[in-house]
Amino acid sequence: MTDADRHDPLYAVSPLDGRYASRTAPLAPHVSEAALMRARVEVEVEYLLALADLDATPLSFSEVERADLRALYEEFDADDADLVKRLEVEGAEGFSATNHDVKAVEYFIRTETDESVHPWIHFGLTSEDVNNLAQRLMVKGAVEEVLVPELRDTRDELVSLAREFRDVPMLARTHGQPATPTTFGKEMAVYAARLGRTLARVEAATDDLAGKLAGASGVYAAHVAAYPDVDWRAFSREFVGSLGLDHTALATQVNPCDDLAALFDAVRGVNNVLVDLDRDAWLYVSDRYLGQEAVEGETGSSTMPHKVNPIDFENSEGNLSKANADLTFLADYVTTSRLQRDLSDSTVKRNVGAAFAHCLIGYKKTQTGLGKVVPNERVMRDELDDTPAIIGEAVQTILRREGDTQAYERVKELTRGREVTLDDFHDLFADLDVDEETREELLALTPATYVGLADELVDDIDN
Repeated sequence: MTDADRHDPLYAVSPLDGRYASRTAPLAPHVSEAALMRARVEVEVEYLLALADLDATPLSFSEVERADLRALYEEFDADDADLVKRLEVEGAEGFSATNHDVKAVEYFIRTETDESVHPWIHFGLTSEDVNNLAQRLMVKGAVEEVLVPELRDTRDELVSLAREFRDVPMLARTHGQPATPTTFGKEMAVYAARLGRTLARVEAATDDLAGKLAGASGVYAAHVAAYPDVDWRAFSREFVGSLGLDHTALATQVNPCDDLAALFDAVRGVNNVLVDLDRDAWLYVSDRYLGQEAVEGETGSSTMPHKVNPIDFENSEGNLSKANADLTFLADYVTTSRLQRDLSDSTVKRNVGAAFAHCLIGYKKTQTGLGKVVPNERVMRDELDDTPAIIGEAVQTILRREGDTQAYERVKELTRGREVTLDDFHDLFADLDVDEETREELLALTPATYVGLADELVDDIDN
């Protein structure tokens, strides 16, 4: 394998960086190795500036110097990432290899700053002070700037389908059997509402991400040793808040990560809604309730030329199921650490990006699938007409209203285990001891019109 091959997506070990590389690219600025480096630089630089704002320290930066320091992360590029990696693995002029990714970031900042500043870079910090903050900045950006917009687009597609087809009647199925009719629009509205609620939980969990900065055992020991008169608890609270994160006051060396677990669980909730949608859409395609617009030049089956397969919903289901397996593992694992610190979580947290990447692929595929489907109103109505037994619920309910104590039993005797027609119902109605107004009400029943308030319920999407 040549060096060129190593960077060719066809030789990637993971499909996320191979087959799906173009689809997962929007996450690269947020959850790649280079993104982690950049986030660490941001934390180190902002911490350095915060130290300079303390009266106790001799540090001082002009506005120009502050801008230059912030440019280290604001303009962080591939060359910078390469230098950080070399400082870790090989060393560079004036620096030996660190074999430590956070120390490499410290040395990178040293290469860009005056020697008088160097003692203050990473002052009093443990690596986890930097990592926990950097990781949350990455996660926050990935969720808010990539995943949430995709989910909003998916919800918008569902809302559009719900409103456009709000009054298209469709046979429902409970336990897989014919049941009280609904409308296609109302069913899409159910998913739009569910997605809206679960998306709100994701956004709330993202807002609740919390960071820790308290030293090697969470007690500010090094900070207090150097400057015992500084209110380091207030400093930490203000600094973490300046990064857009809540403050974790009590921690070991490790931020407990309950906040990350809550976010991963919230994302799983969204994914579960979409997996449910994918499976229902697949069944609707199978039942011919939904037709699919063929893509010019696309092959549906390698042997059956006529087929247009529901591959987008299948792909989404597979990717979201994989994402949920990863998110479950992550949520369970990141909240545990032996005593005050062990490193087993470090390698695990590097897989957050992969879980999010499977989410992103799934969201895009669901959107693509929804954009291709067209309700087949004729098939839906034909099946309704072929299943007149479903008005039995309405018949027995109306008869109950009229005081018939055997209403349920009458309809059961007529329909249970038998194929019936509307004429069979009409014969039943003719023999009933009811007033003519009630008889006309019963005769007016049809499967296609027995949809209750389905049309109006579409307006409850946001409730």
